[in-house]
This record gives sequence, C-alpha cells and structure tokens, in this order.
Amino acid sequence: MVEGINSSNESEENSASEDHNDNQSNPDDVYVPVQEYTGDGYTLANGKETDLIANENRDVVEDAVKQFFQEEYKTEVKVHQIVGNVDGATVFVESVGEPHFYTYAIVPIDKANESIRTDKVWSQEAAVEDAISAGIYGKVQEEKFHNLTTLIENVAKQYNLVGLQDEAISVGANLYSNEYYFTSIFDEEPFIKVLNNYLDDPNQTINEWNKMLNIKKLDPNSIGITINLYMANEGADPDREAFDQLVKTIEKAKNIPKGNYAIFLHDNLINKKRASGSKDNSLRKSTPEEIIKE
Repeated sequence: MVEGINSSNESEENSASEDHNDNQSNPDDVYVPVQEYTGDGYTLANGKETDLIANENRDVVEDAVKQFFQEEYKTEVKVHQIVGNVDGATVFVESVGEPHFYTYAIVPIDKANESIRTDKVWSQEAAVEDAISAGIYGKVQEEKFHNLTTLIENVAKQYNLVGLQDEAISVGANLYSNEYYFTSIFDEEPFIKVLNNYLDDPNQTINEWNKMLNIKKLDPNSIGITINLYMANEGADPDREAFDQLVKTIEKAKNIPKGNYAIFLHDNLINKKRASGSKDNSLRKSTPEEIIKE
C-alpha cells in the first residue's frame, strides 16, 4: 500500500508513534479539530513537487484515472483528492453506484519534463481488488452494517463523540467505509469468486453476490473492521467510560457484520498530514485483544 495510507488495524497502531513525532515539532501545523478536517493537508513522502504538477494538471489526471478504472475494472469512479508521491500522484477515488467502495490509483509523473504519464496509470497489488471485495461484502451485509452504524451513533450521542466529516472519508481510500469505521481484507481467498464475477459483470444483484460469497462459511478473521471515534470537545482527553461502553456495545451486539473488530477513541485532534487521530493518549482495543464477531 502507499506509504501513509491507513489500510489496516496495524497501520492505525503504528501511526501513533509517527504522530507523536509530529507533535514534538510543529503541532499547530499538523493537528486540527476533527470537525474541521476535510482531507486538506494529507501528504505522502517526497511528494511536494509532483503534488504541484499533478494538481496543476488536475483535469488530465482525473481523465486518465477514470479511464483506467473503466478499462481495467469496468467501474465508474469520481475523483476526490490528488496527492503527490515520490514518482507521481496518488489519486483517491470513490466508486459510483453499487457496490460502493473507496480506493486509489497511481499516475506516474516525469518530473524533469513536468509531464503526466497518462498511458502508465497503475494500482498497487490487490489495492483495487480488495476494495471491490470489501464493497461487495458491505453490500451483502448492508443491513448489518446499518445496525453497526446505529449502535455507534447511539454511543456517540450519549458521550458526545464524533466521527470524520464526510469530505475526509475518502482520504486513505479505506475500501468500504463511513465516518465511523473502515474495513480491511485480511484473507483474499474467500473473495476470489466474487471478484472474478465482478470483473466479468459488475452489475449483479445482491442475491447473486450473497450466493457467491457464502457468508455462513466466511471466517470472521477474513475481514477487519476498525472503528475510530473522537471526542467532540477540543482539549478533552479520550473518555475511558465512553470507550468502555463502546467496547461493551460491540462485544454484546448480535446483528452486526462478521469480522475482526478493532476500536479506537481519540481526543479531538487529527493529524491532517496522515489523516490519523492516533496519539499516545488514544484508547484502543486491537491486536491481540480485538473483538471477533461470528
């Protein structure tokens, strides 16, 4: 995966030490209240020069990426952010229609000539495929994901917690996501059939996807679901009572998606460069104490 993209429970953990380093340097430049964060400021390593070139040629980059997804995945996408990386631009996209997912592609840039290599657009191994798989899982388990969202919203309302702003959800391209959680594919084997069928024909019914995926036989460890909540009030430390209630709610829940659940509660600030709230004071329930829902 592209450096800096939080695509797994582990990367959320690892970002805590990275964010701590940022905090020691210029915290006012790095952290913003989560309610103000729309994805602006997200960066990838050594991407300053290419970021400028890509965004000066945004129409060219967008057209190339949209064509790439149509040709390679028969998928219409809309482009959200374009972020420079060491050799080009990482372009965060959202699928149009169902199944719904977030992912990204990479557009190479010739820095010497400041030219966009529109004929060389690519994606990192399994990045788009995992996003499609997660989107199909989200569609098949739509009612259970709705139940999960409702449970989280109830706790958030009770303890004055918030999730991401809508504009920030696409940053990091975390597969099947909303303002409170994102998914990860830990084992691609169960999704091979649905993925191959998607590449043949993306426009299948939920019943057809359900039969191909066979949820009853799906190992919950195949799917990771990471929940991130933030304190609504600036300056407030993560509330242990709120965190414990959230954990208890997920542990007791019966009608939510199968998966391996990690839970994080952060203070009000998010690192805008990494799109991560993890810091030394974050409360977490994750490896090796994650919650397994069958």
